[in-house]
Amino acid sequence: MMHMTFYWSKQVTLLFDSWKTDSWTSYALSLLACLIVSIFYQFLENRRIRLKLLASGKPFPEEIQAPLIGRTINGSRAKLGVRVAGAVLFGLSSAIGYFLMLSVMSYNGGVFIAIVVGLAFGYLGFRSDGEDSAVVDSSCACA
Repeated sequence: MMHMTFYWSKQVTLLFDSWKTDSWTSYALSLLACLIVSIFYQFLENRRIRLKLLASGKPFPEEIQAPLIGRTINGSRAKLGVRVAGAVLFGLSSAIGYFLMLSVMSYNGGVFIAIVVGLAFGYLGFRSDGEDSAVVDSSCACA
């Protein structure tokens, strides 16, 4: 039977029938996995926003310059490559966001807290450096 209210237990099923926790160790590892995936989600969103800024051709603000991404794009092939990379990042980011949402819908309190803390740490580490002024479209409410 699926829970329809928040509960606090070490026994939880996440995403797949095979991902069940029955001990404190497996529960703690599952919470750690949720935390890491949440942080990775914010990292992907950061990369997607930077790529979108690069593709727009607007000058980069100093505080969000990326050393691994060049500042100019010349030629239609390069622009197509950036658009394809942006689409791949968007798809991957959306899939991870939906997996996080479904994990929260397990209604386990520990999973909920791990995901929210992971999103907060990921935002602090990757997205709080001034890029919020960029207008970015996203299908996820937490983006």
